Amino acid sequence: MSNPKYITAEEAVKHIQSGHRVFLHGSAATPAYLIKAMQQRHAELKNVELVSITTLGDVEFNHPSWSNSFFFNSLFVSANTRGVVNSVNGDYVPVFLSQIPKLFREGFLPLDVAMVQVSPPDAHGFCSLGTSVDIARAAVDTAKHVIAQVNPYMPRTHGDGFIHISKLDSLVWHSSVLPEVDYSAKISSAMITIGEHIASLVEDGATLQLGIGGIPDQVLKNLGNHKNLGLHTEMLSDGVIPLIESGVINNSMKKINLGKSVTSFMIGTRRLYDFVNDNPAIRVMDIAYANDTSVIRQNQKVTAINSAIELDLTGQVCADSIGTYQYSGIGGQMDFIHGASLSPGGKPIIALPSVTSKGISRIVPFLKEGAGVVTTRGHIHWVVTEYGKVNLFGKSFKQRANALISLAHPDHREELDRACFERFKV
Repeated sequence: MSNPKYITAEEAVKHIQSGHRVFLHGSAATPAYLIKAMQQRHAELKNVELVSITTLGDVEFNHPSWSNSFFFNSLFVSANTRGVVNSVNGDYVPVFLSQIPKLFREGFLPLDVAMVQVSPPDAHGFCSLGTSVDIARAAVDTAKHVIAQVNPYMPRTHGDGFIHISKLDSLVWHSSVLPEVDYSAKISSAMITIGEHIASLVEDGATLQLGIGGIPDQVLKNLGNHKNLGLHTEMLSDGVIPLIESGVINNSMKKINLGKSVTSFMIGTRRLYDFVNDNPAIRVMDIAYANDTSVIRQNQKVTAINSAIELDLTGQVCADSIGTYQYSGIGGQMDFIHGASLSPGGKPIIALPSVTSKGISRIVPFLKEGAGVVTTRGHIHWVVTEYGKVNLFGKSFKQRANALISLAHPDHREELDRACFERFKV
């Protein structure tokens, strides 16, 4: 193929006009170089709507001088977007991760521009969306204009992320390391114990889904003696690498994608990004496929491990907000909690430390006013804290309350007992 024509970031972002809706590639693929070039044009732009899921890297979205230029309409809130999303210059769209591509493909959120980060083209002219195919596949397919930051540090991943260079309207070459997150850096004794409890629920031959954070990595550290595990998850982190290399995760018992680990995006360290580079055993798929309950349920013993901010005594799970403050998003929790419950022998698990870092109970009589219910009490099954594990499926309100109190921190059980009695006379 002929050499592609690269332009500067400043030239590329001139395609963004006032009133446009602009997609930003997320997670480790966040195109910070392009975003900063766009932000430099703030004086020329008004009412540009930005849409994205998690964004990482050295990029700021809440500068006061941008209030008339950019509005951040988040599909999943992250640390560097919480400020703007919870201000007059931002908002949040509650939506299952699996259904975000539908917003783009069916015109609910039509995109004028998509800004993505890709690997360099191969000999056939194909670039890769690399670490984050997720909702970016649909964004690239539907946006009127696609601006691509071509980065030699972006791994070339197999699956749904290949894009021919002819489909990319503006190309900007910029070499920069990807943002890294090490979940093992903030591990508490409670997380270690929770990891042990969850590992005891994982059966040989199970298919794993792991959410974000330290608890999933602690679970993985306890699975070294398991056999024939599979992986079908929305995200990958470094913790899976030793289990894949040792053959514990070999995907030999899966009903679909036999022999392949399936994910949709990854957040981790350089070790992870190097591990997935040109690795045919890792399939990085469109989130509409990876998180589809009809796909998830086809594998056996799907064990889905997700976390929560707080949980009430009836089993309602708040995982996206602290009261009315939007902290994260619905994400893929419900996709996998429900998918696992439909899987033969599946185990949907909500795992959380019994208290916050300030000693506040996470198991509560009532969710905070304004809190969002991500997993309903009709969908919840297993709950795990450092004090044990219970299965709420088929249990009544009164039975659930008693079971959950047994998982609470001892300092808070008396208060929860009183609340249980006041409500249920038990």
